[in-house]
Amino acid sequence: MITYTKDTDLIATLTLDMKGRDANILNHEIVEAFVPVLEHLKKEKEKGKLRGVIITSAKSSFLAGGDIEYLYKAANPEAVFGYTQKLKGFFRDLERPGVPVVAAINGNAIGTGFELALACHHRIVVNRPEIQLGLPEIHFGIMPGNGGVIRLMWLLGIKKAYDYLIRGERMNPEKALEHQLIDDLAADEHELLYKAKKWLLKVREASRPWDREGCSIPGGTAKDPQMARNIAKTAAALSARWKNNFPAPQAILNTLYEGSRVDFDTACRIESRYYAKLLTSPECKNMIKALWFDLNAIHNGLKRPKGFGRFRPRKVGIIGAGTMGSAIAAVCVSNKISVVLKDVSKMIAEQGRERVAGILRNMEDQNFDEKQLTAFMKKIETTENSEDFSDCDLVIESVFENQTVKTKVTREAEQHLDDLAFIGSNTLSIPITKLSKEVTHPEKFVGLHFLKPAEKKRLVEVVKGASTSDETIAKAFDFVRAIGKTPIVVNDSWGFYASRVLNTYILEGITMLQEGVPASVIENLGRKAGMPIGPLQWADERSLELVWRYEKQAAEHYGKKYVEHPAVSVLKTMIQELSRKGKASGKGFYDWSGKEVKIWNGLDEHFPNDPAAQPYQQIIERLQFAQIIEAVWCIQEKVINSVEEANIGSIFGWGFPDFKGGVIQYISSYGINKFLDKCAELEAVHGQRFSAPSWLRKKWTATTN
Repeated sequence: MITYTKDTDLIATLTLDMKGRDANILNHEIVEAFVPVLEHLKKEKEKGKLRGVIITSAKSSFLAGGDIEYLYKAANPEAVFGYTQKLKGFFRDLERPGVPVVAAINGNAIGTGFELALACHHRIVVNRPEIQLGLPEIHFGIMPGNGGVIRLMWLLGIKKAYDYLIRGERMNPEKALEHQLIDDLAADEHELLYKAKKWLLKVREASRPWDREGCSIPGGTAKDPQMARNIAKTAAALSARWKNNFPAPQAILNTLYEGSRVDFDTACRIESRYYAKLLTSPECKNMIKALWFDLNAIHNGLKRPKGFGRFRPRKVGIIGAGTMGSAIAAVCVSNKISVVLKDVSKMIAEQGRERVAGILRNMEDQNFDEKQLTAFMKKIETTENSEDFSDCDLVIESVFENQTVKTKVTREAEQHLDDLAFIGSNTLSIPITKLSKEVTHPEKFVGLHFLKPAEKKRLVEVVKGASTSDETIAKAFDFVRAIGKTPIVVNDSWGFYASRVLNTYILEGITMLQEGVPASVIENLGRKAGMPIGPLQWADERSLELVWRYEKQAAEHYGKKYVEHPAVSVLKTMIQELSRKGKASGKGFYDWSGKEVKIWNGLDEHFPNDPAAQPYQQIIERLQFAQIIEAVWCIQEKVINSVEEANIGSIFGWGFPDFKGGVIQYISSYGINKFLDKCAELEAVHGQRFSAPSWLRKKWTATTN
């Protein structure tokens, strides 16, 4: 568990090595193991036999974080508070032994693992770009609870600490050094221990700023009137952004505000109180369920066909050097996969290559340097000839949405591919089965539906056509993982999964416009429901014609059972009578052509407001339930085959709120019986589109368990 050694210079080294685990985590077991070690260190110091301490790891990671099972099951705030205070006591004993302590970090230090490092007097990290450091707790609906918030505040100041914690960013060693989160870098493990010992031999005694007389928080405390005003402005901005749906950002801000006004140990108690409240909240449980358990199940191959070895592409061909093709190329090369970028002419392909460079420079959370960018760009070959696909492991078709054109370019590419290569189509709405009938090897044809913008969206739908082989699905799955994205396996159907379910949110918002609900109310309540943008804006972003096309496909799919959605009449008016087709045309529900994007003021004339307004909560629930019910239909019709994929597909695919845990987890939190009652209530007023699918009654228990 913890190996203790001491050299002739009186430097003790504590090596973490939890048996039976791939990575060290901070749980009850390791905390208990530390107790006698800390007691021994104290006695050694009293005897004058200890000069310094190094904490390192025998594993490839330093300390991966807390015990996720404990975090998920924790239900009693008082118990969480007590346990957290116990951990804080352990950290305080570590930073106050009377001798300096160095964290010699040889691998990932995430969450509680990085909080342990922050409790050390000096932090040195092996400089490998794959190593991740940081406090990403906000992505699970919580905040650091073991002194991380308070120590960062004392190290960086309130503003910098808040900005970092609210992003929950994981940094590589160089970036962490730049942001003053660590103190030094080492070339390898040997130099790591050498530098740690050298620092300890140089420093006779170490203390922390918060334990020294006269030291203060950089930039001031919340007692300062200007700082207090800045915090108040930030609180208002949080309320506007999150609509009071997501408590973690406000809890972090409150902890910084209150903690800056008191001594360090009292501030840590304040942190524990907010942490305990967050950890036991439904938002936290939903996010851990989705973003840890569901996501890991998918990444570990939940629906990847079994019996096929791992596939790692060396070179990918991309047909179409437009916005989407260039974005896919950027994602590939940034993950060290070479690209052959083809268009109708070499010149257009070169323009696409230039577009790739711009995308790479603007990729969020990457900050590639010029050396990296140069290396990436060398991986792109441009062409106008399909013959250049001959050594590609797969080819992705990403031309505009026209079946004739897609068929032509995939047929041309197929003639030059190796026997082991396959083709992926990035179609929005054309069935994969229909496209695959036009190639010689339909078993090697699969849908690879990237969502816009492809460089940012984390989800890719792997669409299985009627003839697509399991081997091709497995390869496509592995390709998506190789480019750092999350694959969900979807059976071929109209709109696939993400686009189909998102369309219901859009259509429900459009229907409300016809019912007399003001457009501004619809949009604001869409965001209040937790969605990133309102349904009318999304209609414009997608294009009203595409929204209508999906509904036409639904009509074709259901035949006589289809009941026309009330939103269709609004779409007809907007498209056919008013020629307002969405963002691409400069006008839709919004005016997009001016400097300021705003809701079109002519909407009230064509869709008058009704004074008998619907209750806001009912509008919110309609927008949410429309999506959830359609997602359940997708499970019932086997378009998607797992609850995990339905949840993650909704969060990563179209921005369903992660603090709800995804579309199916929402039902669990809401309560199945209550949910069914609400469906019946909505159906009675608004029609059969709110009828609950039978899967909810027949399969709920078996599926969720």
